[in-house]
Parts: sequence; structure tokens; C-alpha cells
Amino acid sequence: MTSRFTATPAPATPPAIAKFPEFPPRADMMNSRHLHDQGHQPALRRHLGNPDTTLVLSEVPVSWDVPRSRAGVRIPDLIIAFNVRRAHILAQDGYAINEQGKPPDFVLEIASDTTAANDENAKWFDYANFGVTECWLFDPDWGKRYAAGLIGWTLVNGRYEPISIHRHAADMYYGDSRVLGLQVCWEHGQLRWYDPAGQRYLDTFDSLADERDAAVAEAQRLRHEIERLREDRE
Repeated sequence: MTSRFTATPAPATPPAIAKFPEFPPRADMMNSRHLHDQGHQPALRRHLGNPDTTLVLSEVPVSWDVPRSRAGVRIPDLIIAFNVRRAHILAQDGYAINEQGKPPDFVLEIASDTTAANDENAKWFDYANFGVTECWLFDPDWGKRYAAGLIGWTLVNGRYEPISIHRHAADMYYGDSRVLGLQVCWEHGQLRWYDPAGQRYLDTFDSLADERDAAVAEAQRLRHEIERLREDRE
């Protein structure tokens, strides 16, 4: 007897995602102090939006394709890329340009004693070769490790051209990132991000805490004022 039911074929097993090799962190990395401690990554993510297709992360290996070794891989301290498969990058533990169909849009390096010379030479050359639109260098100790505290390049016809850096106050400098629509700022040795359209800095953990404390203090002041007015009426 022939069954009138048709067996449903088992779903095909999705292909395993090829992963990048592991890259252990260096002991002299400055990301904790100048990126993570201030909360720049979540601030940039919220500002730029589109969390499923916008990548804002630190220490993501970048290569033309998934490498079998560490050769030909660059690991920027901060990487920003639009219109990419963010979940695939996270699962792959790296950014394979051929799989994303485009290079990252923005990278930033923070000076450390062991990598500063490489950042200003071979590394930025590789970023240009990858096709990264903007490459930035940040040295908290102005000129100690890099030629200056803030350096930016933009890709023009396959070559990097310098981005103008402006001084607008003592120990305060900035350059315009056309890719992000933000100003990258060096202020008293700290990295900041300024939004010219909104005329405000992106929040840091400290600035949000200051706003919260001010709001709590104002609420307490109003509560005391209301209590005083009630007492005066009585």
C-alpha cells in the first residue's frame, strides 16, 4: 500500500563558518584606557545606528580572505564598517574582505611602544592596499610615539592623502572624518568624538554619569522646594 504522505527531506547542514586564527592580546595595548574605559564603542554604535549591518569593534583581524596563518592580517584597535554582515564577522572572529564584498570604512590605531613604528609605516600601507577609506592614528602623549598626537588619512585613487588637523584651543585638536560625519578629537590626551550636526560630543561613561548625578541633584532640590512650600502654606 502506498502512503499518501511524502517524507520531508532532512534539512541540509549549513556549512561551517571558517574562522580566523586566534590572536592573543599584547601586554602593552592601550585600548582599555582609551577606548573601553570611556565607552566609545557603544557610543559610536548608538550614534551610527543600524546595529545588524554596522560593525563597531576593537581588535578585529582584517584580511583579504580567511587566513591559514597570521601572515597578511592586520588588527586595528578600532574598526568601523557599514553595510556588512556583522553577525558573520562575529562568528568568524575576523573580517574577510572577499566575504563581505567591501573593505572596512574606518580604522583607528592607538599608539603603543611596541607597535607605533609599524602603525605609521607598513600597517597604514596595508590598510590603503585593503581599500580602507580612512585610517587614523591617536597618540595620547602627543608626538611621543607618532609624529603627532592625531593623524588621519583618506583614500584617494588608491593612495592615502592626509586629513587636515585643526587646533581650536590649548591641547585640543580635531580632524574631520567624512566617513563617520564626526570630528575625531584629541583633547588633553583623551580621545573624543564630536558631532557637528548635533553640536555635541558623543557620550562617554563619565559624561552620562555626570548627567545622571545632575538630574538626581535637581530632583532632590525640587523635592525639598516642594516640601518647603507645603510647610509655608501650613
